[in-house]
Amino acid sequence: MNIRVVAVDNSEELLVKLTRILKEIDGIELCGSFNEAIAAMQYVRENPVDMVFSDVVMPDISGITLAAKLYELPDPPEVVLLSGIPGFSLEAWKIRAFGFIIKPYKKTQIVKMIDQYIMDKSKVV
Repeated sequence: MNIRVVAVDNSEELLVKLTRILKEIDGIELCGSFNEAIAAMQYVRENPVDMVFSDVVMPDISGITLAAKLYELPDPPEVVLLSGIPGFSLEAWKIRAFGFIIKPYKKTQIVKMIDQYIMDKSKVV
């Protein structure tokens, strides 16, 4: 079973990096790569997604607002927030985000979040 993932970052360079990392990980199905949170939110509303990796600071709506809105959905994906500002980790905790990674991130950090997701899902089944 593949894990359906969406990547969101308004920085083209970082979105390309995140997309590349996700494509390199076995068992990941990259469903979409978005530079706007609103477009990502619309996609997730219409398509089954397991995880969303999102930048926090974006021009339209923040990754924190995106996560909060996604968690209101009937079958929400888990959201991992990415930011170069460590202070946002408290905000991520307040909305019960699945995880928080400080930029610049590495592939090992992304893999660790996916492994944690797999472990959590195996406990539920």
